[in-house]
Amino acid sequence: MNLSEQNIFIKGHVTITDAITGEILVDKDNAVNFENLSVAITESLISGPLDAAIQNNNGFIYSMNFGNGGTTVASNGIITYNSPNVVGSAAQLYNQTYSKVINNQFSADIDTTNNNLTYSHIPGKAFSDIVVACRLDYGEPSGQLAFDNSSQINSTYAFDELGLFSYSGQLLTHVIFSPVIKSLNRLIDVAYTLRISTLSSLSV
Repeated sequence: MNLSEQNIFIKGHVTITDAITGEILVDKDNAVNFENLSVAITESLISGPLDAAIQNNNGFIYSMNFGNGGTTVASNGIITYNSPNVVGSAAQLYNQTYSKVINNQFSADIDTTNNNLTYSHIPGKAFSDIVVACRLDYGEPSGQLAFDNSSQINSTYAFDELGLFSYSGQLLTHVIFSPVIKSLNRLIDVAYTLRISTLSSLSV
């Protein structure tokens, strides 16, 4: 997956972990909405101070949104996966059921320790990583099941899709995976890494 016409390559990876047991629930690459992400990159490069640039700006990763429309689970347990929704500026999750602000520069992010954006870069390399951390705490979302139960695989908060969204609500990335039930007895961490590299003589 690349923005070859703009000489920018973007690769994303998502890991979802049970924060208590350490069990890895999801570990896979994501798909990118290149149209929306190209707008986001452009707007971020021309933006001024955050307070002045915030309104209707697509240049910020703002939230991680979750849904339950990415798969269909048959009665025999066979899972059919939908294709990621990453074509067109109006693309969205198939069925969004929860959203969480993960940009620690905004007051709407009320737990910046566990929900934040950071970046890393190795001098001499032609890539940098954006690392998004998101925690779904015990009490969220409101109305979730008391216990994770495989018989409730089609419940509202049996998440099987998630994406990163801009401040103005444009979908930037989309990943679909086997359903993960979020319930009161589960503390879940999501680590979402976007590697952005440029065509360069530097070693990647």
